[in-house]
Amino acid sequence: MEPEVFANRFALIIPTLNEAGNIDAILGEVTKALAQTAYDYEIIVVDDGSTDGTVDNVRSWMQRDSRVRILSRDGERGLAGAVLHGWSQTRANLLGVIDADLQHPPELLPKLLAAVADADIAVASRYAADDGTRGWNPLRSAISRLSTLAAAPLLQKKTLSVTDPMSGFFIVHRRCVDGIAFQPSGFKLLLEVLVRGRIQKAREIPYHFGLRRAGRSKAGAAVAFHYLHLLGRLSRDMALRSSEQ
Repeated sequence: MEPEVFANRFALIIPTLNEAGNIDAILGEVTKALAQTAYDYEIIVVDDGSTDGTVDNVRSWMQRDSRVRILSRDGERGLAGAVLHGWSQTRANLLGVIDADLQHPPELLPKLLAAVADADIAVASRYAADDGTRGWNPLRSAISRLSTLAAAPLLQKKTLSVTDPMSGFFIVHRRCVDGIAFQPSGFKLLLEVLVRGRIQKAREIPYHFGLRRAGRSKAGAAVAFHYLHLLGRLSRDMALRSSEQ
């Protein structure tokens, strides 16, 4: 018998790896934002082996707020896998993710929750408005745009219009992803959710991508490699499904 799914409950996953300089601020701002909503919520920090005190800071929060908890993944890495692990440990009907580095604005959470009420997924988009990537250097902006364009054909086949399929800040209904074996490696879970999930209607909320306040970015060559691998796999999967129809 499947465990009960709780209606009107929201679980927000915060993946961490050495985010001690940010974790108190992100938990404080997320808690403040979610207090403005009518949802019963939980905040699940999924840590991939931090050595800088991140886990201790979260445990201090847990003593003050029972809605905060931590899951540790020993010997594992990858943002997508951390998010999927967190989602598997809750029975909330709404599932979300936000970065720990405060580049995603927590104050957007009430708008995302309102948007997902009449959609399958709500995505915080850097490209739904003109200034979402203001302050980026030209190379970073060009790489991001090209990566987004590369994903467009996959979404067009599903007739989905999403300007930022690479976003790491979104909320989705559990019914849209339950039972689907998503790829746990890599960093771009949203694209796979959009392509392989039961997504018929998506809404986007524009935001400006902020600056990391503390710690080091995890982006690098591995992120690009995993993204290209994901694009290839999703393209093959869609071609195979088309040939079988």
